[in-house]
Formats: sequence, C-alpha cells, structure tokens
Amino acid sequence: MADLFEKFLKNMGPLGKWASVAEGYFVFPKLEGQISNRMKFNGKEVITWSVNDYLGLSNHPEVREIDAQAAKDYGSAYPMGARMMSGHTEIHEKLEEELAEFVNKESAYVLNFGYQGILSTVETLVSKNDVIVYDIDSHACIVDGVRLHVGKRFTFQHNDIESLEKNLERAKKIIEKTGGGILVISEGVFGMRGEQGKLKEIVDLKKNYDFRLLVDDAHGFGTLGATGAGAGEEQGVQDEIDVYFATFAKSMASTGAFIAGSHDVIKFLKYNMRSQMFAKSLQMQLVVGARKRLHLLKTKPELRKKLWSNVNLLQNGLKERGFDIGTTKSCVTPVFLKGDVPEAMVLVKDLREKFNIFCSIVVYPVIPKGLILLRLIPTTTHTKDDIEKTLNAFESIREKLQNGTYKKLSERIKV
Repeated sequence: MADLFEKFLKNMGPLGKWASVAEGYFVFPKLEGQISNRMKFNGKEVITWSVNDYLGLSNHPEVREIDAQAAKDYGSAYPMGARMMSGHTEIHEKLEEELAEFVNKESAYVLNFGYQGILSTVETLVSKNDVIVYDIDSHACIVDGVRLHVGKRFTFQHNDIESLEKNLERAKKIIEKTGGGILVISEGVFGMRGEQGKLKEIVDLKKNYDFRLLVDDAHGFGTLGATGAGAGEEQGVQDEIDVYFATFAKSMASTGAFIAGSHDVIKFLKYNMRSQMFAKSLQMQLVVGARKRLHLLKTKPELRKKLWSNVNLLQNGLKERGFDIGTTKSCVTPVFLKGDVPEAMVLVKDLREKFNIFCSIVVYPVIPKGLILLRLIPTTTHTKDDIEKTLNAFESIREKLQNGTYKKLSERIKV
C-alpha cells in the first residue's frame, strides 16, 4: 500500500516539475506598487502587460475615494454570513438591479467570487438527465463546473459551429430518452487567445435545436459593445443569451461576480447555488465599490475609447512587424512564437531584465508543445511610449529566438 503523498514526490505535474527553477520569477512573481502601466518587479520598474485592469479603475481617484470611505463605514467583515442566512443587504439588491439593467436582463445575482460562481452556476443549472455541450477551450472554472455534472457532457471544437451542431445532434438523441434538456456553454471572449465566442452563430442554431445558452463574458463585460455591456451586445444577440455571467475582476478591477437572466432562472440559482448558500456574502466595501465602478463604466465612455485606442495601436503594430497574434477580436493580445519551455524561460527573463517589460508567459500544457504564447493586456493607462518600447523589444527577442541564442542559453537550465 502506497502513501497517498508519495506520488507528489515522483510527479509534481507538467507545471510543478519546473518549480525549482521557475517559482518566484516565472510563476508566482511579485509585482509591487500601485496597479498601473508601470510597476516594480525585482526592484526595477517594468512596463506591465499582465493585469486585467482594462479601464484603469483600480486607481481611479473616484474609485479610491469610495473604496476608502466604504472600508471606513463598514470595515472588511460586514455583512457576516451567507446571503441566505445573515449576509443579505439592500445595497446588494441595488447593485443587482443596476447590473441587470445594464446587461439587459430581468434579474441579476451578485456572487462572492468569479471562479466558484461560474463553477457552481454550471453545476446548478443541470441535472443527471441533462446534457452539457461546451467549447473545448473553455476556462478552467467552466471545465471544473462541467466535471461536477453527473449526466452526459460533450465538447465541441473551439468556435467550430459544425462541430457544435454534430454534438447537439448527439445530445438531442440522449435527451429524447432521458427527458432532459441541453445547456450550451461558450465564453464571450476567450481569455487566452482573445477570440470572441461565435455567439451569433450559436444563437442561430436555436432554430433547429432546443437548448439554453450560458455565456461567461469575463473579458467582454465593460470592454465590448456600444455601451460596454459585453460580447452579446457587440454581436447583437444579448437577448438570446439565457444566462449571462461576468466577473468584477477584469474591467471592474475588484473582487466578485454576477449572474444575470430571467426572474425565474435567477430565483432558482439564488436558492440552489451551493457556493453562495454555504459561503460568506461579498463584503459591503466591495459591493459599494462595485456600484461606483459600474457607474463609471456607464457614464465615462471615454475610458473605453482610450482603451481601444491603445488596443488598436498595439495589435496593429504587432501585425505590421509580422507577429502572429492569432484571430483576437478583443483587448486580449496574444503573441505566438515557436519554442520550447526552457527557451521561453530565457526569452521572458531577457524581456524583463534587459527591456523592462513584464507580460504573462503561457506554455505547454496550456497550449500545444512547441509554442510560446506571450499574452499582453492593454489598458487605458498604457502610453504610446509603452507600446513603442514593447514593439521594439519584441522584434529583438524574436530575432534571438530564431537565431538560436535562446536555445543555447536554455541548455543550462536543469529541472
């Protein structure tokens, strides 16, 4: 009989095996200073492309003022308990009303965290007789929610409507026997590659298939659409999204999330979502802060205009220099390069130490072997100088990657 922990010593997992050489620098790095386009890393100022503060609200003076006042008025504990028991307030309700109106839904429900919120939403919406059909590139929180489903589940190839339809046919045959329903799940914006989910094409399939659509719009909320209401608004199908989810952790620069839909659906979720029924309510200082952020999101379109000015300047500059940024249709800006994990580590260290640029690095197993993904998140706070320096630096690291410089240096890395 083996010790339960013995396997950890033999196999730390595909990422964990790099811990001895990566932790504290490539993973679990420490960014310091106020959230902005420039922060401190290892004691040096770096241009920061790794925080999702799209609209620059984290340090907006009006936001900082309301956050400070809310902390003074309520502290960090109130209200105590879960919403259902003792953690419910009128201000929570007001925020929900404002969110529902903004995303054009009948009702909304504020959640304490995004990850467990969407996970619990997925699990709660379906029973053993139902079938889930979801995009294979869905975020880990969706995947974890699907894993809790005791019924059938199928993936369709990323943004592949033909693949989705084939799986809907499979699902249809199953529910004809079980008497259940079908839940289709997509993201409004896929956070790794920046592509929008094909919501319009998915909605068109409702004519031939009886299903409900859940959209996780974490990166679209606040950045896409005429008013910032997200990918559904951008694609003209917001009304056809049955359950709409977004987090406060991106454009709202805070903690928490919300789910929106019809009165009946939201009422059902309020009384059945285990992650909310048995966990502490979102504390008041965050609820008050979220209302202020939402107000600014609605009344200051210039923030979104500045954001997209920076997005276009960065993405067009990369394309003009021959970089592969995939098919992003959002603020998320991926740069795809060819190389292995050790090369990626050398490359990123060069970016940070020589060029003072900090961006996220994504490697296998998140993306296929042989690829390096550098993900940049432009915000309203970035400047033309930030973008120009980054473009020049990327040209330099690409040359070193292609001429084998990083390959030679990577041979010194021992796992």
